[in-house]
Formats: sequence, structure tokens, C-alpha cells
Amino acid sequence: MYYDNLIFEISKENHIGYSLPDYDIPTYHIPKSFKRKDELLLPEVSELEAVRHYTNVSFKNFGIEKGMYPLGSCTMKYNPKINQDISNDPRFSLHPYQPDHTVQGLLEIYTETARILGELSGLDAFTLNSYAGAQGELLGLMIIKKYHQDNDDLKRTKIIVPDSAHGTNPASASVAGFDVVEVKSNEDGTVNLEDLNSVLGDDIAGIMLTNPNTLGIFEKDILEIAERVHGAGGLLYYDGANLNPILGIARPGDMGFDIMHINLHKTFSTPHGGGGPGAGPVGVKASLKHLLPQPVVKKTDERYTIEHHNDTTIGQISQFYGNMGVIIKAYTYLLSIGKENFKKIGQNSVLNANYIKESLKDLYQLPFERTCKHEFVFSGIKDKSTDVHTLDIAKRLLDFDIHPPTIYFPLVVKEAIMIEPPETESKDTVDHFIDVMKTVAKEAITDPETVKTAPHTTVVRRLDEAEAARNPRVKYRDLI
Repeated sequence: MYYDNLIFEISKENHIGYSLPDYDIPTYHIPKSFKRKDELLLPEVSELEAVRHYTNVSFKNFGIEKGMYPLGSCTMKYNPKINQDISNDPRFSLHPYQPDHTVQGLLEIYTETARILGELSGLDAFTLNSYAGAQGELLGLMIIKKYHQDNDDLKRTKIIVPDSAHGTNPASASVAGFDVVEVKSNEDGTVNLEDLNSVLGDDIAGIMLTNPNTLGIFEKDILEIAERVHGAGGLLYYDGANLNPILGIARPGDMGFDIMHINLHKTFSTPHGGGGPGAGPVGVKASLKHLLPQPVVKKTDERYTIEHHNDTTIGQISQFYGNMGVIIKAYTYLLSIGKENFKKIGQNSVLNANYIKESLKDLYQLPFERTCKHEFVFSGIKDKSTDVHTLDIAKRLLDFDIHPPTIYFPLVVKEAIMIEPPETESKDTVDHFIDVMKTVAKEAITDPETVKTAPHTTVVRRLDEAEAARNPRVKYRDLI
């Protein structure tokens, strides 16, 4: 049974959820000019009524601990609670202005996390200071700009971005003051080398790539791409959003990338979504290490110190040293997985994705017939005779208590359904998802109206999403 009450609807006069001890504080009368003119609208409920109300409301939420979350391009995987528990340890609740000698443990965690990320990525130095993936992208682009400025190569004002790139890539490049140059994809979804050649020149500052790309396809020509971009004087930036499937197997630094950011909130044990907190560490090759932002944590002999200023950095992009709570979770996750087990993450996420793809490709249109990595993209259902669209399929999945995959992205695939089953899903869960997807595909032919009018079992039916976004009703008073 769905619970759809507002707390104001269960409110009854004189119900009280608290009791205060007697006190001997003198009564103070607030001047009339300071008093509110309207009645204070607060619910009156008992303690247990309040507990039950908010518990029932929480059941309406959907998260990775309630069901599968096959959201392509987002790596929504289970993150062990032990990492959160350790991060919450009050001994880590230190003030960022404490003297260096009183925070040696935290500085060691910062340094060791950066070192392990360097080993996994093939890059030589990391900063953990950036608060999010998008800020990591911006920082990487600032490093590219500073690199060319220091070389007095001021005409390099363009960044190359493939047409299948994450939307944040061109946005970050624009915010950093670059002009964006788009290159087309081949029919197999990889970067078109001829189109890349046509835009390379002495005005190119670099290229932003995700590998595997947003279609879940590994850029097999990455070494050739790196050679050509470097040959033209540009740098290679790696968007770490899709790092999960290559963990322990391949390293961006070995592919020729000079700079990358990592979303700790996707790959390293922080829940993804909900607006944060996240973390976007940025790694660089040794030749760019001097450009990393301040403050810089350094180890001298057996002590850790904080360098607040230097003459070579791009500057400062955060007040302190990043989201330490997220960094601690990532550190505990890295240690608990262990170096010898990282490749299992990549292998199992790739296995899950290919198993689903092969199980459903007879019913759903597969635009790229090749082995995928951690995710893949369908182009709607194969039989389009009943005019059922990708949005209808996504809404129908809600009736089966499954969170829909990413839809209508990437833009290069018509009616895109982008599915990413991470390594933390069991075969039973994956099989259930496959069965539901088959059921919906068959309904689309035999009973299309059921699919087109879905969802049928949710509290809220199909919304006017544009109206909801432009005129949200988020306050109690909006409903009365």
C-alpha cells in the first residue's frame, strides 16, 4: 500500500511529540514589532506518529539499496557501509585550520589515496582538492591552459570533443574559456580519425576523451589518437566517468593521457547522485605536476606538511583539501578491495553488461554490434510498428519497481536506452532485469496502450516534465 499523506494531514490539535523538563528561566516577552503576523503553521503529531510518517515517506524513495539502478553513464553501484562508518569516526572530525603536526593522520590518508590512484591510473601525481567531477574537469582544462601559456603558445584556444562525449565536457571547456571543436564518430561509435586529422592544428590546446566512451565502446585507436594530438602540440584529457570497467586492467596514463579526473562518487565508494558530496581528484603526468593547485600536501622525511603557496601552480580551486569524508571512504574502499582484486571490478561489470546486451538484442535495436565494456546503448525496441518509444519503456519499468536506464543519451543514438549494470549486481538480479525488459518489449507489441500510459502503480503517474521543471510545487502551501 502506498503512503501518500503529508504530515499536516495527520496533524491533530494538541498532539505533542516532545516534553521538556521544568525550568526556572524568567519569562521574556518578545516585542510586538518582532512578532510574526501570520499564524505559525506547524503540524501537531506525537513522537511515534512523526517516526512512522517519515519512515513511510522514506519507503517511497528509490535507491541502490532498494533495487537495481541500471543508469548508464553514472555507475550506480552498492557502496559498503563500513566505509561510511569509518569516515564518520569522530576522530576524523578535525578543523582544517589545525596546525600540520596535529593532522598527520589525515595528511597521510590524503597522500596514500593520491598514491594509489596514481598506480591505478598510470599518472604521476594527484590533487584531491576538487569537490566534484565537473570541477575536476575545469581544473584539468585550467592546467592545459596554463601549460600553453607558460610555453608562450597563446594561440591554442580550442578543445576537441567527440560528438559522443559527456555533456559536461564541452560545458567545462567553454567555462574554461576554450572554443569547442566537435569530431564525428565512426559507424562503430569510435572517434573518426580522418575527422580528427581535419581539426588538428596549431590552435588546438587538447582533446577531452572518455575511454570506454559513452557508448560503452573502447577506443581501439587511442594510441594513434594520442600520437596525433601530441604531434600537433595538444594535450590529452581523460574523463574518468567511465573508469569502473578498466580498473586493474588498463590505465589512462599508459594510453597516452596527460591529465584525468576521477569521480570518487562513481568508482570508489561514495553514493552517486543527490547533489553530493562528491570528489573529483585530478591526476597528471610528471611534466605537469608543478601546475597542480595549492594547497599541496607534501611528505618530507617522515612528516607531512602543507604548502600553501608556490609560483608555478594554476592557483587555488578550493578552500582546503577537498571533501575529506569522501576521500576517507575512497581510501578504506581501496584498502579493502586490495590491489590483486581491482581487475575483478572491471571484469564483472563488463560481463554483466555484455550478458544483458546479448540477452536482449533480439527484441531491442542494437546500433553497435560489438563487445561492449561496462555499458551499452539500445535504439528503442526492434519492432516499431506500434509506435512505442523509449520514454514509454522507461515509464513501464517503474511498474516493475525497476529504476529506468538512462534514456535519450548519448544524442548520437536515436531513441537511446543506455544500460549500465555494475559489478555489484548478482546474476539473479541481472536475470530479473532481463525478464522484465523482455516482458515490456512483448507488451509493446501485444498491448501497446499499457506501455504508452505507464506507469500504473506509482504514486504519481506520467508527469508533464516540462511543466514540473518550470513550475515545481515543492511547498505544502502550494498544495492547499
